[in-house]
Amino acid sequence: MLLDWVTVILLIVIGLVLIIVELVFIPGTTLIGILGFVLAGIGIWIGYSALGTTIGHIILGSSVLIAGVAFFYSFRTDAWSRFALNDQIKSRVNDEHPHTLQIGETGLTVSALRPQGTALFNDHRHEVQTKGEFLAPNTQIRIISLNHNKITVEEVS
Repeated sequence: MLLDWVTVILLIVIGLVLIIVELVFIPGTTLIGILGFVLAGIGIWIGYSALGTTIGHIILGSSVLIAGVAFFYSFRTDAWSRFALNDQIKSRVNDEHPHTLQIGETGLTVSALRPQGTALFNDHRHEVQTKGEFLAPNTQIRIISLNHNKITVEEVS
């Protein structure tokens, strides 16, 4: 009888924890949430079958009440906000060094361009992109288009 109680309580608690993890940390319906519902359901079913109908009703009602209170408390008090990523990136590409580059100017790729990457022009690094081609590091390139901070390049033939 004690083993039945321990099994029921563990299955329901683990199921509820998995459901909360699903709601808070993992977006969408995934295996974790489904597994949580299944474990909680199995715990309630074992409560009905091993401990009787009356105890099963009490377990079911308690589980629903505890789950409701836990969800309400965790979202109402903002208990999960310390796990959230609140940092924002407010910088923009190529804002660090405003470029004085001209169309036709040549440079050298520092990283692979797939199709975006880093290139060196006049001893300054700039984020550049190709029209879709992939270029290896240390490739001679030429600027073919400048649109605000967007620098489009091609390989020098």
